[in-house]
Amino acid sequence: MRGKIAVIDYGLGNVHSVSCALSFLGYKNQVTREHAQIRAADALLLPGVGAFGQAMLNLKTFNLLDVLSEEVCIRKKPILGICLGMQILGNCSQESEGVPGLGWIDFNVEAIPDSLLVKVPHVGWNTLRVSNRHPFFSGMEAEPHFFFDHGYHANAPECFIVASCEYGMNLASVVVRENITGVQFHPEKSQRNGLKLFRNYFNSIGV
Repeated sequence: MRGKIAVIDYGLGNVHSVSCALSFLGYKNQVTREHAQIRAADALLLPGVGAFGQAMLNLKTFNLLDVLSEEVCIRKKPILGICLGMQILGNCSQESEGVPGLGWIDFNVEAIPDSLLVKVPHVGWNTLRVSNRHPFFSGMEAEPHFFFDHGYHANAPECFIVASCEYGMNLASVVVRENITGVQFHPEKSQRNGLKLFRNYFNSIGV
């Protein structure tokens, strides 16, 4: 029997699209900001669409910072951040100067430079370069395609980067530190590969 997944609803993110994708795959999940349901879950998902500063304000407003830190940093519960949900795993962002992120992975978020002669934001399908064929990408082609929609990127150390994409520069696309994972793209919008990634991720954490 599969475990329970809490999709964190902090007012920024296409939480219902993520929940529908998980339900399609047969995973029991709840869209929630209730502390009891977060504590009872076996894994957490942190989607996000919008601005870094607003995301951190909403997490504080909905009284989610302490319970998430307890579950993720103390109890070591697996968490998957998606798009903005990945970016707020880091320290800070140029998008919202002076606003600290969660600080769970040591990176800063920076704007994709206009000087790269690419359209910003980065919207559309792109190919990933996967380090050492990580199990998240089991059953996919060597360079799988995923759907992106972002104007900022995680300037992360190589030790945390599992996959990257080329968009005028090398952009971190998947970061991992212990029980904490972030993906810059949207699995819920990435059709077959997105569904495979969700299944591979939950298989890898035993959910």
